[in-house]
Amino acid sequence: MPAFSSKQIVPELIDFINERHLSILTLVRPDGRPHSTPVGFMWDNESEEVKIITWSGSLKTRLLEKENLVGSVAQVDGGRWVSFEGVCSVSSNPDVCEDAIARYAKRYSPPKDRGADRRVIVMTVSQVLASNSLSPAS
Repeated sequence: MPAFSSKQIVPELIDFINERHLSILTLVRPDGRPHSTPVGFMWDNESEEVKIITWSGSLKTRLLEKENLVGSVAQVDGGRWVSFEGVCSVSSNPDVCEDAIARYAKRYSPPKDRGADRRVIVMTVSQVLASNSLSPAS
């Protein structure tokens, strides 16, 4: 399965990533060890970024506050799947947090109020892999 650019995302994939499914975020630590955790993610088609709400006390936040890390987020439902890969950073910017909270509430449900502890992981996507039915035509 060849990887493709986020600019090549097809409508079927947009539909799939708007369905209510949880995913796994994997961050690769500087020593090569993975940190994987279940998450809800949102795709921002305009910025071509994955956004994940979290909070300041989570391990993923603490890892990303030290430095940006390479990561992936994968969603699966039966034979349909997608994996986004890219560089992850974390933000406490209120505008970024507000946008991500609104996206999360639309896709999943309103999240717990974390106040000033709210953080958002932003993945700048470098490539996408997906099942054949969700990939661009070859």
